[in-house]
Amino acid sequence: MSIKSITNQTLALAGIAQAAALVEQLASTGNADTLAMQASIASLLKIDSASVLDVYGGSVNGLKLGLKQLDMQMTGYKIANAQQARYSASIVFLEHQLETRKDLLKTINTGIVRAQAQTEHFDLLHENVLANLGDIYQNTISTLQPRIMVNGDQAYLSRPEIANKIRACLLAGIRSALLWKQCGGTRWKFLFYRKKIQAELQTLLKQL
Repeated sequence: MSIKSITNQTLALAGIAQAAALVEQLASTGNADTLAMQASIASLLKIDSASVLDVYGGSVNGLKLGLKQLDMQMTGYKIANAQQARYSASIVFLEHQLETRKDLLKTINTGIVRAQAQTEHFDLLHENVLANLGDIYQNTISTLQPRIMVNGDQAYLSRPEIANKIRACLLAGIRSALLWKQCGGTRWKFLFYRKKIQAELQTLLKQL
C-alpha cells in the first residue's frame, strides 16, 4: 500500500494535533496525558519505521488524544480551540522552512541519535532525554522565524523541566508535519479533502 494514503495523512495530522494539545496541557496545567506524551516523544526516535502507525507505537491508541482533538477542530465552521490551531499551523509552517536548512537537519539528526542512545539507560520520558530533545529544539527550530510563542501559566512555563517537555512536544509536532508531507499531505489537500479526512477520522476513532 502506498504511503501516500488518506489514512496515513490523517494519522500524521493527528500527530500534529496531539503535539499541540500536549503543549497546551503542559503550559496551562504543568501536566500532560502520559500515553499521548509517550507516543509523541517515541515518534521522534523512530527514524526508520515499517509504517506510519509504527511511528506512533503501532496502534491508534497512541494517537487517541490527537485524533479526538483533530476531530473536534474539524467539526463545524468555528475553530474549537484557537490556541491549539495556532500551534498546529505554526508547526507546519516551521517544518516547511526547516526542509531547506540542511545544517539544522544535521543538528537534529545528531541529537536524535544521542536521544536514542540515552533511552538505552533512561526511561523515554526521563528528564535527561527530555532535556536533550528540548536543547535540540532550542538550537534549531527556535532559530527559525516566526518563533512559536507558547501561552500559559507563567508558574509552569518558568520551570525548566516543563519548558523541556514543551519543546520536546513541539519537536514531535515537527516530526509529524514532516511525516504528513511524506504521506502526500499539502495545504490545499487539507482544505479540499476535508470531508475525506473527517470520514477517515471517524473510522480511526472507532478503532480506539
